[in-house]
Amino acid sequence: MKPLTHEWVEKAEGDFISAQREYRARKHPNYDSACFHAQQCVEKYLKARLVEAGKPFSKTHDLAYLANLLNEIEPFLLTFIHSLRELTDFAVEFRYPGESAEKEDARDAVKTCKEIRKLMRQRLGLKDD
Repeated sequence: MKPLTHEWVEKAEGDFISAQREYRARKHPNYDSACFHAQQCVEKYLKARLVEAGKPFSKTHDLAYLANLLNEIEPFLLTFIHSLRELTDFAVEFRYPGESAEKEDARDAVKTCKEIRKLMRQRLGLKDD
């Protein structure tokens, strides 16, 4: 694995832990944060896969765009396109006043995150924890 790929994976894992912790918190769960970190985890795993494949990408939080860049080598990602679009909205939507995530939003975001994380870890040759 390339050193930069490894860095992306490490950052993604930090977001994965944060997403789960905020979603599972018994006292004062932060569903906004759970959604944000789920999106960030997926974004970083997609970017890790792009780096490992030697495919350039621009600065973006658009998960559907990143999935399309990976389409040649990871076509399964397009089956998640609707969920990726929803997660993309979470990169910004719940970080500012006016909108707040509900428990169901966080549940769906973390579920999608877990599914894509597992698949991307497999594709990167990493053990599934």
